[in-house]
Amino acid sequence: MAKGKDKADNAGEGGGKSGKGGLIKIALGAVLLLGIGAGGAYGAFAMGLIGGGEGAHKPDEPKLVLKTDADADPYPVPGAEKEKDAAAPVYGEGGSKYRTAYYSFSESFTANLADSPGLVQVELAVSTRRDGRVLQWVKTHELAIRSAILAQLAATTEAEAYGVEGKKRLAGRLTKAVNQVLEENEGFGGIEAVHFRGFLVQ
Repeated sequence: MAKGKDKADNAGEGGGKSGKGGLIKIALGAVLLLGIGAGGAYGAFAMGLIGGGEGAHKPDEPKLVLKTDADADPYPVPGAEKEKDAAAPVYGEGGSKYRTAYYSFSESFTANLADSPGLVQVELAVSTRRDGRVLQWVKTHELAIRSAILAQLAATTEAEAYGVEGKKRLAGRLTKAVNQVLEENEGFGGIEAVHFRGFLVQ
C-alpha cells in the first residue's frame, strides 16, 4: 500500500514538473511573439507605413493645379492682378489636366556665342503647372536666374544657335539652370520649360 502511494506521489511530482515546464514554454513563446511584433511595428513606423514616420514631415512643396480648379490656387501668379478683369480662360478637353502658368522676363538676354564673334539675343518666358509660388520665386530670384541664363547662352555654339535641335537642347539647358537656382534658394524647382519669345543671332 505504501508502494502504491509512493507511485502516486511520484506521478504527481512528475506531472507538476511537466506542468511548470509547459508554463515556462508558453511564457517564453509569448515574450518572443511580443518582441517580434514590437520589432515589426517599429520597422513599419520607421518606413513611414504607420504612424507619423517620415511622411508626416514632408516639406510643403508647390502642388500641381488642375485646370478645373485653377481659381483655387492660393498663391497669385505674378501679373495675375492685371488679368482680373479679363474673361476666365476656356480649356479644351484634351492635353494635360493641369493648368499651365507662364512668366515672361521683361528684358531680353544678350551674350557672345562660344565659338564665334557673333551675338545671340533672346526673349524668354518660363512655364509651370504648379501653384503660383514657383513663378513668385522666379520673380524674386530673377537676378540670379538672369546670371545663370547668360552663362548658358555664352556656352552656346553658333551651330546650336542656328539649328532647331540646338535650340531644343539650349531650352533644356536653360530650364535646368533656372530650376537649379530655385532649388538652391527655395529647395524646389518646378519650372517645366523655358520658351523662346524671340531669338536673334547676329
